[in-house]
Amino acid sequence: MNKDQAYGALILVGSLAGLAAYTWLLYGFPLLMLQITAFVAAAAVLVILAWIGWTMATTPPPQPIELAEGESASMVAEQKTEKISE
Repeated sequence: MNKDQAYGALILVGSLAGLAAYTWLLYGFPLLMLQITAFVAAAAVLVILAWIGWTMATTPPPQPIELAEGESASMVAEQKTEKISE
């Protein structure tokens, strides 16, 4: 068994153990576990949205594309379309 397979087996066993522990806790402390689960799910979504917002706010805008003299944006678009269709 190589290292990747060993890590995969470890993740599998850990996931099954986590599932068993969560199930046991859910039956033992149902209200508390559901509150914790709902909080973690909402917090994860909000953290991901915050990260996306931070990335969008701190990333500089792309540089405008400079066209050669005599070229128009429609000409460039037509050339790209021709290259794709070939």
